[in-house]
Amino acid sequence: MTGLVAGALVVGLDPVSRNWVTAAHAGGPFDAIPSLDGTLRTDAASLAAAADDFGHIVSRTPLAVLEPGSVGDIAKMVKFCRARGLKVAGRGQGHTTNGQSQVAGGLVIETAPLDGIRIRADRAVVGGGVLWGALVQAALAQGLTPPTLTDYLGLSVGGTLSAGGVGGAVIHHGAQVDNVLELQVVTGKGDVLRCSPTLRKDLFDAARSGLGQVGIITEAVVRLVPAPATVRRYNLYYGSVADLTAAQIAMAEDGRFDYLEGSLAVVEGGHTFMMEAVAFDATPADDAALIGDLTHTSVTIDDLTYWDFADRITPIVGILQAIGEWQRPHPWLDSIVAASAVDELVTAALPGLTPANIGLSAVLLLYPIPTAKVKAPLLRLGSAGEEHAFLFSLLRTSSPGSADPAAMTALNRAFYEQTRARGGGWYPIGSNPMSKADWKAHFGPAWPAFKAAKTKYDPSKILAPGQGVF
Repeated sequence: MTGLVAGALVVGLDPVSRNWVTAAHAGGPFDAIPSLDGTLRTDAASLAAAADDFGHIVSRTPLAVLEPGSVGDIAKMVKFCRARGLKVAGRGQGHTTNGQSQVAGGLVIETAPLDGIRIRADRAVVGGGVLWGALVQAALAQGLTPPTLTDYLGLSVGGTLSAGGVGGAVIHHGAQVDNVLELQVVTGKGDVLRCSPTLRKDLFDAARSGLGQVGIITEAVVRLVPAPATVRRYNLYYGSVADLTAAQIAMAEDGRFDYLEGSLAVVEGGHTFMMEAVAFDATPADDAALIGDLTHTSVTIDDLTYWDFADRITPIVGILQAIGEWQRPHPWLDSIVAASAVDELVTAALPGLTPANIGLSAVLLLYPIPTAKVKAPLLRLGSAGEEHAFLFSLLRTSSPGSADPAAMTALNRAFYEQTRARGGGWYPIGSNPMSKADWKAHFGPAWPAFKAAKTKYDPSKILAPGQGVF
């Protein structure tokens, strides 16, 4: 469609530049914008939406929001902003919790319109705005699936690849960033570049888990594997953190399950400790081999279609939306805890995991990540150098009657510092404000190459300012 600016009277084309000019922005930062296939929005509703995210804690208002009609629109507007010293933030589903996808006084670029999906044998070519749920459905139609899925499929491909993308299949396949064959990105110079392990490897390594610092992911080639028809899920309960983590490490090394996670729950009088173990296309006849030698205290077993299992969080989200919890502030923290410290640190945290400190609908996850399975250099698993790390997710909600977001964020920071002191770190999507020194320590030995890529591909440092990395 013809490019325009929404939310302001379009005056017409400048006779010299042939660019759209609006009455609202004549003489302002967004005067004489390039001709676009999509829409540049400046109305109050669009700006307010882009000033918010899933966390509902930080708010930064941009000057404009781009709804691109093409990748070319993104390239044009990045060049436009760079020439004028304006910051740019890419935004998929805005599922950040501390303003990471926001930008004050700059441009937010929505990637949702980049929603193409093409399935080709053992891979999918997808736009950066495609939701994982849509990709799974398209792949399943051909008997395929991405190897690793996050628990919630309502996230964009570009968004999770910018962070990492971890889930229960990491024990076999690594993270989502480890299953990308090629990327197309728009760099901070406005260049549209393709990259892979053999083409611009420095860009490929800096874009995966690079938090949007070197480019906006506009397309990804994602590996696919044969999909199971069904899953048999075993929820195995243990008496302590140590019992749970010992079972998880044993099963991660054994490899008998296709998917392995775990969770804690606050119950009257204490907590429960559960290992969620899934075997693809298993039947009751497989139970003895799968769980007969495990020393759990109790177990529940159910069977689901693969799709119902993969999309299991969507119904829960609907419930949370209905009761208002989904719309409340979410000061989340996803910690990476060294295996040698996990029992001590998580057990010590248990007394503080009360409704007052985590909210009424918090989710507490705890599951192993074999460090050798994660290859992407910027997806950091701490500094301990051990065979296993653990993802410990404190997905807090600031519910009525519980602590406010600032207090919960302070608790996050305190736990992060304890974790880092013991060789761990964090998965950087949550609410844990970081200094530049913190970021340098977080990326550790990967920092020099990351910094060099930033200088090369975003020399004006206009991309993803909400992350605070550079």
